[in-house]
Amino acid sequence: MRACIQRVCRAEVVVQGRSVGRIERGLLVLLGVAREDTEQDARYLAEKIATLRLFEDDQGKMNLSVEQVGGAVLVVSQFTLLGDCRRGRRPSFTQAAEPEQAQRLYTLVVRLLQDRGLEVAQGQFRAHMQVHLVNDGPVTLLLDSRKVF
Repeated sequence: MRACIQRVCRAEVVVQGRSVGRIERGLLVLLGVAREDTEQDARYLAEKIATLRLFEDDQGKMNLSVEQVGGAVLVVSQFTLLGDCRRGRRPSFTQAAEPEQAQRLYTLVVRLLQDRGLEVAQGQFRAHMQVHLVNDGPVTLLLDSRKVF
């Protein structure tokens, strides 16, 4: 499972001209599910998303998590995070999970974040979305439940 996490001042997902998910201060999480991913991968990423210290404390150091600052999380499914561009000019998405598996694990990540008391907004699974954000910092990190960068 892969995630691109961005610290944001605000973020919103629009589908067919209608806002379907919106947050103020918090994290925008673009989430991709791979074929081999399991509930263990979802639990790992949810824990990381909730507890990564990406927000500044009184001394200006990134020492606080989204939980600690009362921030929100906007989770957007994005299978293209599993795109393999090593050969040719068109990405291969053979490592991306089938929609049913991907939606199940995506939904699990959302539920696990909500269970921690976080405000969680979502994009619309399998829809063409426009994602608007104001990246704060900018702070952007890549996570993968199966490898270290």
